Amino acid sequence: MNSDARKRLILLLTDELPVLRAKIGISQDEIAKRIGISRQTYSLIETKKQAMTWLTFMGLLAFFENNERSLSQLSAIGFFNEQDFLECIQYLK
Repeated sequence: MNSDARKRLILLLTDELPVLRAKIGISQDEIAKRIGISRQTYSLIETKKQAMTWLTFMGLLAFFENNERSLSQLSAIGFFNEQDFLECIQYLK
C-alpha cells in the first residue's frame, strides 16, 4: 500500500476519533491502555497535535471494528467503502 493511501486513512480515522470514542463512552485513558499507547499520546493524536502511526491506526481500527456502536459509525461515514481501505484490506491478505 502506498504511503499516500495510509496517510488518507489515518487522517480519516483521526477526524472521527472524538465521535467514535463518544459513541462508546470510553475515556482517552481506557482506549489508550487497550491499544498500548499512553493517554498523552492518544490525546495528542485526537487533538491533531501528533500524527498517528500506522501501528496505532491498526490498533484503533481493530478496537473500533470490534464494538457495535463504533462500527456503525465507521460504516455511516463510509470508511469501509473508501478505496484506500479496500487497498488496505488487500494489502493485509
